[in-house]
Amino acid sequence: MTTRTGSARYDGLGKDGKGHVSTQSGVLSDSPYGFNTRFEDEPGTNPEELIAAAHASCFTMALSFALAGAGHADGTLETKAAVKLEKDGAGFKVTRSDLTLTASVPGIDQAEFDRIAQEAKANCPISKLLNAEITLQASLT
Repeated sequence: MTTRTGSARYDGLGKDGKGHVSTQSGVLSDSPYGFNTRFEDEPGTNPEELIAAAHASCFTMALSFALAGAGHADGTLETKAAVKLEKDGAGFKVTRSDLTLTASVPGIDQAEFDRIAQEAKANCPISKLLNAEITLQASLT
């Protein structure tokens, strides 16, 4: 079992509050977040952006290992994830994560590529974590 940690601190409340988020690895270290970074254009991060990065990286790694397991030795995979945050009654809800994949894998046909990509989408740990619709648009070049 592997455990990774992240932490957040929020000083003040509501729109006037300011937060900072950090990760165990130090990739994020007191990175600012708050209402203005989440809903406006202030520099900093937000939870949805972090989930999108986690989902894109998890799916891409899962696909890489699945392709290698199917006997493919080389390739390039690039994934973007767009996480949707929508109003849900009095609050908000993450409703979906749209994955867009561009890949170059020599020697693979479209049917095999699609099958392996869909399996990776369904089985990456972050896909399993999210209780939202997850879509995938994949293109092979």
